[in-house]
Amino acid sequence: MPLLDHLIELRKRLIYALISFMLVFFIAFYFAKPIFSFLIQPALHDGYKMQVLDIFEFFFVTVKLSAFLSLIVGFPLIATQIWLFVAPGLYRQEKRAFLPFLVATPFMFYAGCAVMYYVVMPYVINFMLTQYAPQDVEKNLRAADYLERVLQLVFAFGFAFEMPVLLTLMLRVGIISSASLKAKRRYAIVICFVVAAVLAPPDVVSQIALAVPLIAFYEISILIGVWIERKRAEEDKKGEEEANNADSAGS
Repeated sequence: MPLLDHLIELRKRLIYALISFMLVFFIAFYFAKPIFSFLIQPALHDGYKMQVLDIFEFFFVTVKLSAFLSLIVGFPLIATQIWLFVAPGLYRQEKRAFLPFLVATPFMFYAGCAVMYYVVMPYVINFMLTQYAPQDVEKNLRAADYLERVLQLVFAFGFAFEMPVLLTLMLRVGIISSASLKAKRRYAIVICFVVAAVLAPPDVVSQIALAVPLIAFYEISILIGVWIERKRAEEDKKGEEEANNADSAGS
């Protein structure tokens, strides 16, 4: 395709992605109240109360929540448009190699969100409000601050769960190897804790809860890399044997 046709196709895909984002945004805005009620269940379950301190506070909370859900829920739709733009320029083998990673990316992100909500969030709330706050202090949570912390944790755990997808893709392409991952394990552990300290809220529980999956995913990526390299070696050996047999038959 000429460059102009590529630009026209790119504009069309961007328009479709924007339409998908706006569609999910308005749907999320309409259902913002039950969604927010779902998000505050870990706090309400422990007896804490949610409060609003400004007239427009919950409106901005609703807008922020809707935009966040548009990125999360609408990501597969946006990724599909990106794939439809890139896929025509790929060979069949390249499509077969990249398609599983395209499917695994939103799945792993949602898995990280689920772990954060059902496992980490209740412990963070209890630890921060029982460990540091005196018992005679009334513990009410502001809606805007609570949502900000939840979104911060969701993004942190969602992106953390993308590590095996990224490393496996790099192993598949050949940018890195399992041997290099093993050799740099000590540095990777330090980097995992640094990333957890940056992405997670400033409390030990959240940071450890984020660093541990990162380290586990790093080790899993090494095992996946060993399997990929072994399979690649077997395929190369099989291809050499077929080529030798063909040469023998031709001679």
